[in-house]
Amino acid sequence: MASIKKRVGKLKTTYLVEVRIKGYPHQRASFDKLTDAKRWAAQTETEIKDGKHFKTTEAKRHTLADLVDRYIDKVLIPTKPGQIIHQKSQLLWFKEKIGFYALADVTTAILIKCREDLQDETTTQGKTRGPATINRYFAALGHAFTVAVNEWEWIDANPVRKMKKQKESDGRVRYLDDEELSRLLAACEASKHPMINTVVLITVSTGMRKTEVLNLFWKEPKKPPTGKNGNIEAWGVVHPDQCKIILHKTKNGDKRVIPLSGKAMAALREYAKVRRLDTDYVFPSEDGQKHADIRAAWEAAREAAKLEDFHFHDLRHTAASYLVMNGASLAEIAEILGHKTLQMVKRYAHLSDSHVAGVLERMNSKVFGE
Repeated sequence: MASIKKRVGKLKTTYLVEVRIKGYPHQRASFDKLTDAKRWAAQTETEIKDGKHFKTTEAKRHTLADLVDRYIDKVLIPTKPGQIIHQKSQLLWFKEKIGFYALADVTTAILIKCREDLQDETTTQGKTRGPATINRYFAALGHAFTVAVNEWEWIDANPVRKMKKQKESDGRVRYLDDEELSRLLAACEASKHPMINTVVLITVSTGMRKTEVLNLFWKEPKKPPTGKNGNIEAWGVVHPDQCKIILHKTKNGDKRVIPLSGKAMAALREYAKVRRLDTDYVFPSEDGQKHADIRAAWEAAREAAKLEDFHFHDLRHTAASYLVMNGASLAEIAEILGHKTLQMVKRYAHLSDSHVAGVLERMNSKVFGE
């Protein structure tokens, strides 16, 4: 029930409203006009009974900066270690732009303006953000709002949900055909660089990411490798005697075991015979304190192989393409590459033109006897 007390002062008259409902904290407010007092009392009673009042109060009490700080500290760092590097910087971008807003005042219109700013800004690399990157920014913020709605009860609704996702391109699908791959492997084998041949063979054979390959160790390190921002990077340990690599830390946070065989395994065993004993890195820098920088050696091999529009990460696409051409299912490719869902694998699940032609040729031969 609500009660209103009239207070007559020397300068003005005020109305003190108190709403008392069993099982809920008492709510109080003061007004200069009786009509405002009555309106607030009726509205507050209704919202409390409907379960909305305290969420509204929390939404006015907490800012978006509070949301970002708590989410990073209580959700991102403890439960999503593989996403810290990217999502933390994305969330801090929103904190800097609109962190002063109370959560109750963060509307979809405000977020649309943020999206426009993300599109117009130039990054530290001198580039503009594409649709996929912008979608990742709002995916991170949207999950923070979802936690605030469902678990913390700071706000009643998620304003990100009303936003439409930016249309993304199908993604880069450059991969090597048989002839290009042969030229690249020959160039790596002929390279004077002591590591590039083994690095490329492992990458093509396993589909591992560049960081996962370069941060391999002969035995588990006392301290895992960290990036420039201090976050732990992906790393693993090679076991030549067991023909496998164990990735203890990956991009998505899961541990992954990768079998090694064939040419990659043979190259690694040969490489192990001349390994440096002053460091546990498989591919160490000169001082042995970090992994080697292979950019110059990679570019030289790529140019020697006459590969156009081809990046190191495309070796991962190449591995996936050869997997599907050899009958691997999408689920198997996802497991090998370390994807939690099949969505990312779909862009890898394509066939080379020569393979399609071969399939059709065999089909025609069987059906028509050609």
